[in-house]
Amino acid sequence: MVILYEVYENLYVNMTNRCPCACTFCLRQTIDEMNHSGSLWLEREPEVEEVIAAFDRFDMTKYRELVFCGFGEPTERLADLLKVAEYAKKTFGIAVRVNTNGLSDLIWEKDTAPMYEGLVDTISISLNTPDPEEYLKLTRSKFGIQSHAAMLRFAGNVSRYVPNVVLSTVETTITEAEENQCREICSRLGVTYRIRPFED
Repeated sequence: MVILYEVYENLYVNMTNRCPCACTFCLRQTIDEMNHSGSLWLEREPEVEEVIAAFDRFDMTKYRELVFCGFGEPTERLADLLKVAEYAKKTFGIAVRVNTNGLSDLIWEKDTAPMYEGLVDTISISLNTPDPEEYLKLTRSKFGIQSHAAMLRFAGNVSRYVPNVVLSTVETTITEAEENQCREICSRLGVTYRIRPFED
């Protein structure tokens, strides 16, 4: 069962396969591993202690970041994620990033932004599109049309607690005009806008 896996200069954490979205573009629909990791489909969700024990198999001095991103939405296990992040920061002094759909407030039915303070250095959120209806078509979020606004609200809120908040879209998937709209949204929220390269 693959809990930790390497991608480039970072170590990734795969703690859950649960996700409130079923994105039309999600890589897990066409592949079952990343960077020859072995299958990221979990037999069961690992306990926090198992995740921490898995660090022993890696030279933690090699990595720039510890990234919470696997075949599921990492904030489905937010409290456990933060326990692992706290351990990793204290033990290895490593920067921590969470790749998320930004829907943790809807998942947990509360403002989750303050929970990340001091434990996460970067939050990368998939913006996908500036349009709420198009967003819902792309993500097929179980939370419905409110998802886009909730994601943006979370991004703005969490930027008060996390030093680096990034909203991203994928190049060639939206128009230049839509990219400009996304840029304006990010400017208004006080977060960074990034256009990611397309991954096949």
